[in-house]
Amino acid sequence: MRDWHGVAAAMFAIAWGGNEFTPLLVFYKHEYEMAGPTVDVLLFAYVVGMVPALLIGGPLSDRFGRRPLMRPAAFVAAAGSMVLACASDSVPLLTVGRILSGIAIGLAMAVGTSWIKELSSPPWGPAESGNGARRAAMSLTAGFGIGAAFAGTMAQWGPWPHASSYVVNTVTCLVAAAWMWSVQETRRPAATKTRLLHDLQIPSLRDRRFLMVVVPLAPWVFGAAIGCQAILPTLIAPEVDAAPMAFAALISAVTLTCGFTIQSAGRRIDRPDSARASQVALFLMIVGMGAAALAAALLTIWAVLLAAVVLGAGYGIALVAGLSEVQRIAGPRDLAGLTAVYYALTYLGFAIPATLAYLHEYIPAMTYPWMFGFGAVAAALTLAAITRQSRRNLPASRPDTQDAGVTAGLPLSNGV
Repeated sequence: MRDWHGVAAAMFAIAWGGNEFTPLLVFYKHEYEMAGPTVDVLLFAYVVGMVPALLIGGPLSDRFGRRPLMRPAAFVAAAGSMVLACASDSVPLLTVGRILSGIAIGLAMAVGTSWIKELSSPPWGPAESGNGARRAAMSLTAGFGIGAAFAGTMAQWGPWPHASSYVVNTVTCLVAAAWMWSVQETRRPAATKTRLLHDLQIPSLRDRRFLMVVVPLAPWVFGAAIGCQAILPTLIAPEVDAAPMAFAALISAVTLTCGFTIQSAGRRIDRPDSARASQVALFLMIVGMGAAALAAALLTIWAVLLAAVVLGAGYGIALVAGLSEVQRIAGPRDLAGLTAVYYALTYLGFAIPATLAYLHEYIPAMTYPWMFGFGAVAAALTLAAITRQSRRNLPASRPDTQDAGVTAGLPLSNGV
């Protein structure tokens, strides 16, 4: 059995727990009559737990190893789901549950992604460029998609609509934790300990390639996907009043299935000598934001589905593109740390639904079609900026990166 499968299973289960809340936005708004901005803030609440877990967990795993940080993550995710199952309409409890889910997903993203990358590289796996990034991205996306689809379906037709999905996810997390428990360590603790503050420093964070290509792309990864999943189903809910939660689940499933499917092609789209994958992702974001603006104006099922397909594809390519860039840029001593920063930047996109909800509520002229239109313009400007930097500051051309590749036991042509 391949060791990376156990880590991928844990990442899948934790991602399920992180995204099962998304299609239930419609449920909480309609069944418990929560205000739209309140629910959107709850959606963003798990970033409060996720960002510290990302930024601290990644460097700590570089210091102490992957297993001591990743093993507890599945149990934290299970605890978060159980709190959410018991929360019902309690905003404080929902907030606690979301924060626990955020801590788990932060550890999974920073530590799990690095662990899978190492298990997919020599001496634990074959020297095939991009395998680690693709496997990690697909594990997360599968969890996000299945979790959202199952939660929405159970909320619409299952027993205990506010709790069923959370209980199932709790069991899934515990099974995944048992599977992952025996996976071998890939990052041995250093014989000579340095100060913890020194370990929390990430030298690659100052890399110009990271600053000019990865940072501008990162917020679009989840910004587009969550904007589609959280906003459009709520807008069209009156048109599908027979099954609004199921339709929200369908939109989440379509968005993330498209993202998952296209990631298998990400390895062929991504190139170490340019930013082609990032450019493709942003082109899809431009088209997708235009489709979302049209959907918000027409409020038809087919227009919403079209936006979900295009934005889902853009999300999938963007996630793989950013991870591939990070794994080429980072040295062996700060891979988890730089991965953590990248993921933290991607989750800035989770603020988009709450931001747009507040703008729409307090500035009536800011309608959703106009705001999605502005999003298309912003994506076009980002594409122009990244295109200008596409072939500059490539890691393969730098002696320090080449040395890092030798140290990590990877072929230099991989750029990692």
